[in-house]
Amino acid sequence: MYTMTFEELSGDYSQERMDSVAKALEEVLASALPQGCITVGVYEAAKSLNVDPDNVVLCILATDDDEVKDVALQIHFTLIQAFCCENDINILRVNNTRRLAEMLGGGGKQSGGEPMDLHCVLVTSPHSTSWKDPALTKVNRFCRESRCMDQWVPIINLPER
Repeated sequence: MYTMTFEELSGDYSQERMDSVAKALEEVLASALPQGCITVGVYEAAKSLNVDPDNVVLCILATDDDEVKDVALQIHFTLIQAFCCENDINILRVNNTRRLAEMLGGGGKQSGGEPMDLHCVLVTSPHSTSWKDPALTKVNRFCRESRCMDQWVPIINLPER
């Protein structure tokens, strides 16, 4: 059983722990992508949440520094966060959409060359199996521990490669 250190309890997560969660997130995405368990885009995520919220195992909200003050985006995030909290879906916020695009195996472009809406990414569980992924367990534990410290939407930095 995992026990938290004093620093973790006080909310002072070390850079090492953040890097560990970012690496686990990368593993989750790498595992979910070939299984077709990724939904990308605010509108597509909202549709998926409406149809089958019980199948969603993680919600990732992403912004870059220049988008933090985008009121429309923050309203979307607020609504998505409220829905996820109501349906016990773990939420994680990341601060680097370009790195998130790399993690999803592309340059952030759709097949027609249009930029992907990476502001919201859902990870769903494949219907055929009960998905037991150690990386997903690690990310979900981080989200749960953050909620215990009243940080309902933890933020992690995605390091550049």
